[in-house]
Amino acid sequence: MPFVIGNETFEKLGSIGTAANLMVYLTSVFHMTNVRAAIVLNAFSGTTNLATVFGAFASDLYLGRYATVCIGCVATLIGMIILTLTAGVPSLHPPPCASEGGQCAGATRGQFAVLVLSFLFIVVGAGGIRPCSLPFGADQFNPHTESGRRGINSFFNWYYFTLTIAVCGSSTGIIYVQSNVSWWIGFAIPAALMFVSCALFFAGAGLYVRVRPEGVPLAGVLRVTVAAFRKRRAPAPADPAASLFRTRHASALVSRLPYTDQFRFLDKAAVVEFKGEVDDSSGGAKDPWRLCSLQQVEEAKCILRILPVWGTCIVYYVAFAQTNTYVILQAAQSDRRVGGARGFEVPPASFTIFPMLALTVWIPFYDRLMLPWLRRLTGREEGITLLQRMGVGMVLSVVAMLISGMAEQRRRELAELHAAESGGSMSESRVSPMSAFWLVPQLAALGLSEAFNQVSQMEFYYKQFPENMRSVAGSLLFSGLALSSYLSGLLVTIVHRTTAGSADGDDGWLAEDLNRGKLDCYYFVIGFVGAVNFFVFLACAKWYRYKGMEEEDEQDAHGIDQWQPRSVVGGDQPAN
Repeated sequence: MPFVIGNETFEKLGSIGTAANLMVYLTSVFHMTNVRAAIVLNAFSGTTNLATVFGAFASDLYLGRYATVCIGCVATLIGMIILTLTAGVPSLHPPPCASEGGQCAGATRGQFAVLVLSFLFIVVGAGGIRPCSLPFGADQFNPHTESGRRGINSFFNWYYFTLTIAVCGSSTGIIYVQSNVSWWIGFAIPAALMFVSCALFFAGAGLYVRVRPEGVPLAGVLRVTVAAFRKRRAPAPADPAASLFRTRHASALVSRLPYTDQFRFLDKAAVVEFKGEVDDSSGGAKDPWRLCSLQQVEEAKCILRILPVWGTCIVYYVAFAQTNTYVILQAAQSDRRVGGARGFEVPPASFTIFPMLALTVWIPFYDRLMLPWLRRLTGREEGITLLQRMGVGMVLSVVAMLISGMAEQRRRELAELHAAESGGSMSESRVSPMSAFWLVPQLAALGLSEAFNQVSQMEFYYKQFPENMRSVAGSLLFSGLALSSYLSGLLVTIVHRTTAGSADGDDGWLAEDLNRGKLDCYYFVIGFVGAVNFFVFLACAKWYRYKGMEEEDEQDAHGIDQWQPRSVVGGDQPAN
């Protein structure tokens, strides 16, 4: 585990340190306009999230998680090296502007092509690392032992803890070097960290448990759907658990799932209508598009049960999308000085570190102090269930939006009072005398919300997806984040078009000058949407059934005993 966690920590330090300041790099070094730079970065970010889906399919179809992470690490390192060269080699970026405010030469086609090439390698790297690194780490634990199950529970918490430490380090030190020392040194540091990440990962190659790929991850779901449709007129079995077609899965790592009575229309896919449907020699189905096993049917049901919960998490993340947009604008129009009138002024974007700090403090506190107490209280290994933890996170996000709205009301009131006392107008005095550090409570609440929901969400997908689809489960989180960003943009557009140009002549809720808008109302709308989404989540959680396993005697026959020799590569060490 030190190799896996170390690889992930240094990889995040490098990748986040590279991506966090790209907007400034493109506008100041490549002399792009703000609009063009935003278009390039949006395309880069969207393609990166999309690449995780392709990486997950490649992993489960052919490569396997270990090889996919290896390719991702090397591709990311190459991309960072090329990006560093664009900053360090004068011929790979435009010359500096002749004078401040003067005409600046743009990038040539060749220079822009090298820049895009570095982005492509980083996209390929992210597509391999993001969906596979977490499932690969969890693969190192044996889910059939008590120590393995407890190890998985702690692994998810510590995985996210080290990730947050990496984000904090990248968002402060590396960005400072890029902005105040040198761009090529600021990019060389992440590249060096990525090299350390690769070295750590490859150093543990002989110790890893590797799960073999088993074909197209969702092919079984498609076969179940087609088979159920083809047999839609077949009579429903009186005792499905006993009469449906059963066969062992090819991998001993995949848990045998018991029969569940949800989505019963899919049961017909496992109904044997005549003896000729079963191959006597192999015991399997002659036509997998007409007859599926009970295991395949239950795997399809697992995925269908997860989708409603995933949908509510997309809406949940809308609150977090505000931390990189309107929270920064709030901080920009507040008093950010530390140490009096002549003290240090904190950059507005630096306030986004407070959710990470809250999460960083909370996770070890929860894992070492609260979790043991909750285990004794509830009798569960995980303390409280994953869905309960996710629900707590959703409630905290609603609370954070209410705090945000109240803080914005107070900030705007003080700005209006300050303008009246000074005899100026609101547009002349845009900065409110309210300290920007009054924004910390709402950001801390968002950090705690993330500690409950997102950590639990990753663990939920990992545990509830069939074992042979865990890479797809990893990409599900990133696709949800991408969709929540689009949803947040849609909400901004709707609110702005609805409230701007009203009869009283104001600039709408989302005015360029926040003192002339009503950002608090926008936060309250997000809070209301989050509250409604929470009740929808409660309904989904009450309906949801956790994935089960067959009785222990069946597992002992074909599961635990075969787990180690079929999956350990490079030695005979037993897995935890």
